[in-house]
Amino acid sequence: MIIVCQWLLKNSKIKAITIFPFILLQNPQDRQNAVLINHEKIHIRQQVELLLIIFYVWYVVEYYWHYFKLKDSYLAYKSISFEREAYAMEDDLNYIKKRKPFSFWKYLS
Repeated sequence: MIIVCQWLLKNSKIKAITIFPFILLQNPQDRQNAVLINHEKIHIRQQVELLLIIFYVWYVVEYYWHYFKLKDSYLAYKSISFEREAYAMEDDLNYIKKRKPFSFWKYLS
């Protein structure tokens, strides 16, 4: 389910965030952004595979692992395996249909 939630994301650089089962968008016009929505749908699949809580814990641990290693929050975010998969495949609008379970494994650094 896609929800426009401007007040929550208003003062951030975040355009969208996925908190299963919702995709929260900052801007209403992003409902039409197929690439952004596909990116977030990849995160939904990842969250389901890892039974939600494991996903969120893993995401935070991996972020901080990269942050302490790289000393840069943006690079740490971009290094998270879940984000690497989502960014790599966001342009392929059929990816969700052909994606194999736990595909994020190959994006672990």
